Amino acid sequence: MPKSAIPKSPQPPPHQRSGVLSPQNLAARGAVPSKQRLAAGPVVTVECIENIPCNPCAYACPRQAITIAGSLTDTPAVDFDKCNGCTLCIAKCPGLAIFVVHKGYSKTEATVTLPYELLPRPTVGTSVACLNRAGRAVCKGKVVKVLDTKALNRCAVVTVAVPKRYWNAVRNIRVGRKGAE
Repeated sequence: MPKSAIPKSPQPPPHQRSGVLSPQNLAARGAVPSKQRLAAGPVVTVECIENIPCNPCAYACPRQAITIAGSLTDTPAVDFDKCNGCTLCIAKCPGLAIFVVHKGYSKTEATVTLPYELLPRPTVGTSVACLNRAGRAVCKGKVVKVLDTKALNRCAVVTVAVPKRYWNAVRNIRVGRKGAE
């Protein structure tokens, strides 16, 4: 068979090659709330885009804002108008792929509420390095809330205030001596 007749394998999506989701990819999948919804208050963003058998987020949401339509392997869909930003879904996601953003937290800051399984746990008032989806520090932030109860099954839910422009970039934090560098 001539080399030109051998079918080429399709290229995997960019996030599968790099391991990093882009905000553009998430927006194209409907995972980013509208500007109007972001202005209305805290709202969830579910950055789960792989078709795997999983659905704890849908069961965790008391308002049924997160649903898995069809098969258990379908990705979650969010009805942003039903979400009130309660954060109950964050610690339930085994993939650590759920965040709550509050773009209107203050005139200059937004908050990002995220899952945090590492030790040491951050404390309220601490300055931390805020990391993007690739794990690179993008800004400094201040921890404004930490929920760490037995019911959360060792996954703390941490809220960090960041400069407003980073609301859709910050997805993790670094705590400790090197955290606030």
